[in-house]
Amino acid sequence: MNVKQAKKLDKPLSRKHTFFLAAALALIIGISQAIAAVGIVADPVIGLNDPIMGSKHDFTGLNERAGVNAMEGVAFTDYGNPCVYCHLPPEEADTNSELLGGIEGWNRFAPAEEQYTPYTSASLDAQLRTPASISLLCLSCHDGTMALDMVIFKPGGFKSEDDAALHMRMNSANALTSCGKCHDGFTAHDISPKVLGTDLSDEHPISIQYGGFNWRDRDFKLPQQASGFSNGVRLYDGNVECASCHDVHNSTNELLLTVRREILCNTCHTK
Repeated sequence: MNVKQAKKLDKPLSRKHTFFLAAALALIIGISQAIAAVGIVADPVIGLNDPIMGSKHDFTGLNERAGVNAMEGVAFTDYGNPCVYCHLPPEEADTNSELLGGIEGWNRFAPAEEQYTPYTSASLDAQLRTPASISLLCLSCHDGTMALDMVIFKPGGFKSEDDAALHMRMNSANALTSCGKCHDGFTAHDISPKVLGTDLSDEHPISIQYGGFNWRDRDFKLPQQASGFSNGVRLYDGNVECASCHDVHNSTNELLLTVRREILCNTCHTK
């Protein structure tokens, strides 16, 4: 290095160089904060490219889809990430959520199991059970008894003073705490088709043993594997659950059905 080059290095940075340096630092800091935020609330199994992002189960994007500002912060609390409405944050993955009044393995409080009236029939051979945790997860919103934002662990950095929503419940009642107050088919789209309620006697049975294993019941088909059928209809510990027929993460079918309606029933039933 000669003297001329050395003197160049001693010169202070120009305004242009200072601006670009500050912009680069801001970008680095912003990316770091974004990565840290995702690490706090994102479930390890769910990536940011998951189809649930932007779907009807993405509660962080309802205002954008509806074109109004009546959802997050008013009807329910926006926690900034869709995962935490169902999934435990990674730092709480080993926590027994049942001890905190939650659903085992999930980040939602448990509805009262005894409130449900299950499906029954004279021709039903399988033993009726209370809903298992994976179906309780769905019912905790769709039975209309609990608010959509009733999570056990709120994401890191969330401030309690930001939690000022009405905590509306997904039912059809004309009440200030009910989604049906606006979603009546006139003011906004009708929410009643999405509401199961607690009377499940007219619904497909859930948390019930599948009858097709070992050909115990000839009315049901034998699955290709213990976890269910090759078309995506799943069994959970040999039982039929909500998630057997509905797939909130990957389905593009109506009602988030695992397969198209016209072939769904014939997947399991012989007639």
